[in-house]
Amino acid sequence: MRRLQLYIGTERVDLFKDETVSLTQTIQNVKDIAKVFTEFTQTFAVPASKENNIIFQHYYNFDIDFGFDARNKADARLELNDLPFKNGKIKLNSVDLKNNVAHTYHITFFGNTVNLKDVLGDDLLSSLSSLDNNSQSYDFSSIVDTLQNFPTGYNDIIVPLITHTDRMTYNTNTSDENRGYGNVFPHNDNGINWNQFKYALRIQAIITAIESKYTIANGYGSDIVFSDDFFNDTTNDEFNDLFLWLHRKKGNVETPSFGDAQWTKLTDLRIRNESPDVGGMPPISSVSQGELNIDTSYGDVENFDYKLTLNPTVNTLAYDVRVIGENTGLFIQLTGQLGAITVIDTSLSGATQMPDDTYSIEVRSVGGAITFNTDGVNWRVRWDFRDEDNVTLEGIINYSNLNVYAANTVFEFNITQQIPKIKVIDFLSGLFKMFNLTAYVNDLGIIVVRTLDSYYASGSQTAINIDKYLDTKTSKVNVALPFKQINFSYKGLGTLLAKQFTQIWNTGWGSLGYRDNTRFDAPTETYKVELPFEHMQYERLVDTNPVGTGTATTIQYGFFVDDNFEPYYGEPLLFYPILNNGTAMKIIDADTTATQNISSYFIPSNSLALDCATSKVNIHFQNEFNEYTIQEDGNSTCFTDTLFETKYKTYIQDVFNEKRRLVKVTAFLPMKVYYNLQLNDLIQLGQDSYKINSLTTDLTTGKTEFELLNTILWSRI
Repeated sequence: MRRLQLYIGTERVDLFKDETVSLTQTIQNVKDIAKVFTEFTQTFAVPASKENNIIFQHYYNFDIDFGFDARNKADARLELNDLPFKNGKIKLNSVDLKNNVAHTYHITFFGNTVNLKDVLGDDLLSSLSSLDNNSQSYDFSSIVDTLQNFPTGYNDIIVPLITHTDRMTYNTNTSDENRGYGNVFPHNDNGINWNQFKYALRIQAIITAIESKYTIANGYGSDIVFSDDFFNDTTNDEFNDLFLWLHRKKGNVETPSFGDAQWTKLTDLRIRNESPDVGGMPPISSVSQGELNIDTSYGDVENFDYKLTLNPTVNTLAYDVRVIGENTGLFIQLTGQLGAITVIDTSLSGATQMPDDTYSIEVRSVGGAITFNTDGVNWRVRWDFRDEDNVTLEGIINYSNLNVYAANTVFEFNITQQIPKIKVIDFLSGLFKMFNLTAYVNDLGIIVVRTLDSYYASGSQTAINIDKYLDTKTSKVNVALPFKQINFSYKGLGTLLAKQFTQIWNTGWGSLGYRDNTRFDAPTETYKVELPFEHMQYERLVDTNPVGTGTATTIQYGFFVDDNFEPYYGEPLLFYPILNNGTAMKIIDADTTATQNISSYFIPSNSLALDCATSKVNIHFQNEFNEYTIQEDGNSTCFTDTLFETKYKTYIQDVFNEKRRLVKVTAFLPMKVYYNLQLNDLIQLGQDSYKINSLTTDLTTGKTEFELLNTILWSRI
């Protein structure tokens, strides 16, 4: 008999002497192949002893203030024979009373990885505030620049050739004067408007933001830290190069509002005149780059006032203005102003004065640049002082802009405001299903994330023989497969070309229905593995000039509309951006005369590379034609490293094999065996080896019930 100890925090919990405490563990269950995260839970009862009543603070007595909070899980751990065994959480479920006296507490022990769901809760990706460190200006020049390369100092943000409303075409027919917007061939009024594009964010940045937010320091119950086996592996291009399109609503990015526009500091203020010439006596002791240093410590200054006026060149453009102190913060702010205004006007009568500080004047506008001609910004300082003859004099200094000043309108594309609406836990679960990942918490509290194949490959290379521990009285051999077919698909297949593909071929773009080409009966017809993401079919542009040859360009883009050619919302879109060079295309600003030709751009792709000799990796389940290379002989279907082929095939084919069996046996494992047993270890029975599908162990007796899968095709790579 083993000694089982349960601790809540640092306090040891009393257990019933005859309490059976069993623990069920599974990494990947043949009966639920889409299961993600290692899960183990166990509900059991503990006595309402004196010690336990103290731990649970007499929970049955609801009159106690600040007692045990059963709404939240408490840190806990299990020990076997005084050795650490499992860390996790305890939740109090109920209390049994006999004759109005507490008798039993019913509690559940949760494994740490299950607790991940509790930590994340219903939080959305938009709650990951550190993502805004990657936010960029949203204007013509910024979009054009980021279409061609990463912004300076940023490696996780790009602009892909994905339009939300207008279709891109390429037509070299220069005699056609009715081309309209959308034809990106560089000629006259051709071009695609810059605001058809939105930013995209590297998936790895989201993982980093999750680790940044969910920490003990930020008030969460534990630190979420992922291992570098998959998420944080810098060599893992199939994950590191994956991006999320920042598409939060149909069509255009939200119309810029004052709340989204950037403040611009007025930097062109200098002394225009002063009367009399009083040197360093005024309360504003210096001015530099638009910053006014107010210092009222001069003993000769008796009274002073300030007056700040703004007079823009256009009276119809609304703008905000504020005065901010370097140390004291916001002093005054006026919003939605038109034309000439007075911002500050204090009087000599003792109105509230500005605290000593260094102040800046900032403005912002929406719809255009707010411009001030010379002397359009004026800060007048007026004060009384006594001269050397003790005569009271009035001093005046005027500060104003010496040159024409334009504060450009800049709309900040904040990531958290533009990221798709999806829960953090659902996003992670989608990634786990996508790459067939599994997870467990190691002894350091790190969440180890690996592909299922690599997880099993990392187990013991020598099978553990348990023959001498077997209970030979009972065993059972079951059919392993509970379903005929597995359907792998994306939830979002609603964009124009993906929808047309479904209508033509009667199957989803990139989807796969796996049956192993055999006929057999199973209790369940199909099993679904569905990713909560959008999956697009992209389009490579060809020259549509009727007198031309239909030459393919190097431009590939995504047209994010539905089959009615209307802007589409859909599910979060994942893709690979590939920086491609070649055919020149034209970007325009429809509101101005600005245009720019570019010959380098990030094209969206479902494949990691454009050349299957470089990489065959893609994010289809079914091997589909490559949108870019389909026009090049012999290369359209060579991207064979699909998600199914590289992440699921080994496991699924193993399960579907006609010789596959699910074997159930019971063994009484000694402490030294059970304590070191890992779910990815091989088990040996007789001459045969098995991998563990699940195991349930009575922690007090060592009785372990195994579900084992015989290793017919399983490859330990």
